Amino acid sequence: MPEAVDYLMFALLIGAGATAVMDIWAAARERLLGIRPLDYALVGRWLAHLVRGRVCHDPIAASPSVQGERLLGWIAHYLIGIAFAATLLAFWGLGWARHPTLGPALVVGIGSVAAPFFVMQPAMGAGIAASRTPRPGVARFHSVVTHGIFGLGLYGAGWLASWLDTLAWRSVW
Repeated sequence: MPEAVDYLMFALLIGAGATAVMDIWAAARERLLGIRPLDYALVGRWLAHLVRGRVCHDPIAASPSVQGERLLGWIAHYLIGIAFAATLLAFWGLGWARHPTLGPALVVGIGSVAAPFFVMQPAMGAGIAASRTPRPGVARFHSVVTHGIFGLGLYGAGWLASWLDTLAWRSVW
């Protein structure tokens, strides 16, 4: 199989798998701790307004809703997870995907918290690193933990993808 196809298959499996782990964590956190997960409709709303030229909102929930925003937000959520998996592979290579280690997965997972801290939260009216929320320290803590879980998901999904690589998709190609 050409290396580019390997790269794409691993990025898709690892990114989608890690994002699913993060979503399972969000559901468990809501059920066990009563902490509501991010409403991805708001992410979709932000993206829909972004393509129309509006970057910042104060807050995004007060901006007009957009048809299909929930679906758009969820698709973006998974594509972003896949993009972070591709970033992991770009730095550590396909060798990491075939023999995953925890360190690089946690570096990318925890490092990915920069995206909400410095892009999403400010653009959606929450300020840099949730500074304009009622409890910024708590919001930051939950963001870091959630992105750490994403890192663990990258590692776990990496192992699953490497196992599938040895068993299945080699014979398909």
